[in-house]
Amino acid sequence: MPKLDRRGFLTGSAAVAAGTGLATALPTAAPARAATAPTVAPGPEITPGDARYPSLQTGINRRYVARPEHVKMVHSTRDAEDALRAALAGRKRISVRSGGHCLADFTCNPEVEILLDFSEMTDVGYDTGRRAFYVEPGAHLMAVYEALYKGWGVTLPGGVCHSVGAGGHICGGGYGMLSRDFGLVVDHLYAVEVVTANKGGKVRTVVATREHDDPHRELWWAHTGGGGGNFGLITRYWFRTPGTDGAAPTAQLPTPPAHLHASAINLPWSQLNEKNFLRLMKNYGAWHEHHSAPDSPGRHLSTLFNANARKYGALTHYAQSSSRAILDGYLAALLKGTGLTPRAVDRPSGELAAMPNLLTPRKLPWLDAVRMVGSPNPVWANPLARVGLKSAYYRRNFTDHQLRSAYRHLSRADNPDTAMVLLSFGGAINSYGEGDTAAAQRDSVFKVLYQTIWSGAEDDRKSMTWLRGMYRDIYAETGGVPATGGVNDGCYINYPDTDLADLEINTSGVPWHELFYKGNYERLRAVKRAYDPGNIFRHTLSVQP
Repeated sequence: MPKLDRRGFLTGSAAVAAGTGLATALPTAAPARAATAPTVAPGPEITPGDARYPSLQTGINRRYVARPEHVKMVHSTRDAEDALRAALAGRKRISVRSGGHCLADFTCNPEVEILLDFSEMTDVGYDTGRRAFYVEPGAHLMAVYEALYKGWGVTLPGGVCHSVGAGGHICGGGYGMLSRDFGLVVDHLYAVEVVTANKGGKVRTVVATREHDDPHRELWWAHTGGGGGNFGLITRYWFRTPGTDGAAPTAQLPTPPAHLHASAINLPWSQLNEKNFLRLMKNYGAWHEHHSAPDSPGRHLSTLFNANARKYGALTHYAQSSSRAILDGYLAALLKGTGLTPRAVDRPSGELAAMPNLLTPRKLPWLDAVRMVGSPNPVWANPLARVGLKSAYYRRNFTDHQLRSAYRHLSRADNPDTAMVLLSFGGAINSYGEGDTAAAQRDSVFKVLYQTIWSGAEDDRKSMTWLRGMYRDIYAETGGVPATGGVNDGCYINYPDTDLADLEINTSGVPWHELFYKGNYERLRAVKRAYDPGNIFRHTLSVQP
């Protein structure tokens, strides 16, 4: 299978295409296939005596630490196969990591005996055999954007945080500032390569595609929003937008706008009270509710809105659009009736850098805007960072109760470093149905991320008690969680919240899998039974066979 890497060189591969044929049921067996890169030297096993080990015990959230017998650096699909066979032969509990951005305990926890790390599998390129772009799991999102755009003038509508690894981001759904234009990342997923193991421990590598006659199509579907660490070891993704099969590579993925009009404003807490806070947030919700149809011109605008606690001093709002008229109309609608006077963003706020020159919207080349948004990472910048995270999808505007509760918590002087982050959704995302992909929330118009960050284990209980109380109060009308099917529509699996699986905390009666997967969970369980019947790949929120 010849392929062009991001440097344009033609290389060889011994990979064999997966079998085809009409599937009437999930396969229980399939021919093993050769590893994609059999000539790559295997990665090292890093043990506790190695100076590298402490940096590999944890990821972005220092609340969770693993103490494995070794960390295996995986360099190829063959290497992944061999590592999995060795772990199974030794009956070792494994976990999997690509970029290290999992904020829950999926990868790093005391039960892990061998940690499989894919962070060095970082290649991005074009596969001429499959006629699709490929991305390895360790590639950081910024590297993906740079390679695709500089090489072919195309992109994927992924996230804003530059250092997120492709491995977990993609299989959880993947969305970003271009998703209202082009859908989720998985809406462009053509195939995925997965190293799996049957109940007897036999290891095989499967390439699952979206082709309707592929017997492994359900495994492909499970990777379109089913979340990481569930079905096997992901060693490669391939991308081609549906309907572009015969096109040139430069037309097989979305072409981003040449330029964006960008705005960044601070809204000082000194100007806020409950009344205009509610009006501001209602304005935000109403605009998204009315401009989020797949064919709406408003789909060309996206936002990242940090509703920071009073302690920070201001709410920070970023918006971008390929149309200056749409951006201006949106900003006017956002501020209407609030009496707020925007100020320049003169210091970083979460994943937004200081942007003092964007108080008045400015026109920027698309790639410059991509580099600017997400360039600061408040967690990687703090090697002691401990993080609490929760989320909610919104199908309709906030309720008054939700906003009054949010204001009460955010305005308290003793609030820790907490933010309610509002993110645009809808548009092209909502052109798909709930079951078309495993990412089920397909009629939401925006989503909210709740996070708090602190630096010492002694503050764990206080910080999480605060975050849990805020979340429970905001969603008190639906049992303390953003229940599906009403104003809200559950939670995002890539913002994993293990509290939802704890019946002492989640007393709503709504199971965690309903909040993350809605009606897709039983189908995901069927895939799990077919490809991981022994439940080898498991964690706190994993799909159960």
